[in-house]
Amino acid sequence: MSVVPVRALNMLSDWLTHLESLHPRGQAGIELGLDRIRVVKERLQQRQEAAVITVGGTNGKGSTCAMLERILRSAGYRTGLYTSPHLLHYNERVRIDGQPVADEHLCEAFARVEAARGTEALTYFEFGTLAAWEVFAAAAVDVVILEVGLGGRLDATNSYDADCAVVTTIDLDHMDYLGPTREDIGREKAGICRYGRPLICGEANPPQSLLETCRLASADFLQIGRDFGFLRQEGQWQWWRGTDRKLGGLAFPALRGDYQLQNASCALMALDVLRDRLPVAAQDIRRGLAEVEVAGRCQVLPGQPQIVLDVAHNPQAALALASSLGGMGFARTTWAVFGMMADKDIEAVVLALKPRVDRWLCCDLPGVRAASAETLRGVLEKVGAGETAQTFASPVAALAFAQENVSGDDRILAFGSFLTVADVMRSLGCKTG
Repeated sequence: MSVVPVRALNMLSDWLTHLESLHPRGQAGIELGLDRIRVVKERLQQRQEAAVITVGGTNGKGSTCAMLERILRSAGYRTGLYTSPHLLHYNERVRIDGQPVADEHLCEAFARVEAARGTEALTYFEFGTLAAWEVFAAAAVDVVILEVGLGGRLDATNSYDADCAVVTTIDLDHMDYLGPTREDIGREKAGICRYGRPLICGEANPPQSLLETCRLASADFLQIGRDFGFLRQEGQWQWWRGTDRKLGGLAFPALRGDYQLQNASCALMALDVLRDRLPVAAQDIRRGLAEVEVAGRCQVLPGQPQIVLDVAHNPQAALALASSLGGMGFARTTWAVFGMMADKDIEAVVLALKPRVDRWLCCDLPGVRAASAETLRGVLEKVGAGETAQTFASPVAALAFAQENVSGDDRILAFGSFLTVADVMRSLGCKTG
C-alpha cells in the first residue's frame, strides 16, 4: 500500500480518493467488523460525552434520523447527524445543526484519523465514521445521531455505545452479509442494543432473534403496537406510550408516505426514553415534524410534469413507494427512470411497482455492482412488464427521453438506487441542503 503524505491532501476530493485506496475493496467494498475501527478510535482517544442515538433497520433509518435531528434542533440542542450514503456531496453524511459540514472541517478530521491509523487498512466507511466523530467532538454537540450503514452488530457505527438504539424495520436486504432470513437479519440489527438501555423496535411482528438478542443483552426492548404506537385521527394523529402517556393533535409529518407515522412514532419513543437527559416540549415535536426534510425519499419536485425521486431499492421500500404513488392523485402515464444494483431483489421490486408504472426506462449505472439496463429489461419481460421497457446508457439519458415525451398530466418517477436518484438530481440542478 502506497503512503501518501498528509500535506499532499489539500482538498476534500483528494481525501476521498485517498480513502478509496486504503482498503483492498475500495469505496464500494464492505468488510464488516469492529477490530480495525476500535484500534484507531482508541488511538484518537475518542470519548462519548454527547448523548448517542443509533438508528438501524432495513428501511426508514434516514427519515427517523431526520425527524430526531429536526425535533432536537427545535428544542435548542446542538446536533450531530451521521448518515450514508450521500446523494450529491460527501458533506451530506456529516451534519452539524442540520447543515452539511464544510470541506475544511472534514479535511481536518480526516487528517487526524490518518495520523492515528498507522498501518490499519480502514474501509472507506470506517474512516468516514471516525472522522465524523472527530467533527462532532470538535463542535461540542449535545447529541449524536448515527445511522447504521449495514446490519448493526459489526457496523462501524456500533463502535460507539448507544444511549438509545432504534431498529425501524427488518426485511430481506444485504443477505450476502447479514444472512438469508429475517431471523438472521434481525439478530444482526439487534446487535446495536446495550445492557440496560432501550432498544426501540418499529416492527409490529419482529423476528424472534431480535427479541432474544435484546433479552440476552439485558436491553430494555420496546415494541411498536405493544409498548408505544400511533393512532390515526381525522386530519391528525396521536402518539401513545402505555396507558398514561399520550400526545395528540399532531399534524402528519412533512415527509410523504403513510409509513412515516411508524418512523415518527419510533423517533418520539426515543425522545421519550431520553427525556431526563434531552427534554423536549410538545411544541418542539410539532415544529420538528412539520419542518423535517429528507432528499430522495418520496421527494416530489415542484412544477409540471410531476417528478418523484425515491431511493427505494428493496421490496419493502418498493411496496411503500407504490402505496405513496397511489395516494398522490391522478397521473395519466407514469414514466419510471429505473436503475438498480445487481445484488438486489430486482424482480420483487419490479412486481411491487408494476401496478403503478406505465413506461419503464431502464438505465445503466456506474460500478461493478450495477445491473445493466438490459438485465433490468429482462426482468421486466419475465414478469410481463417488458412491452414498454426501453434501455438507456444513464439515468440522465432516460430522464431526457421522458421529458421529451411526457404530457403535463404525466408523472416521472426516478428510483431504484441512490445512484439513479443522484444522477437525476444533478441533471435537474437539485440541492440536498
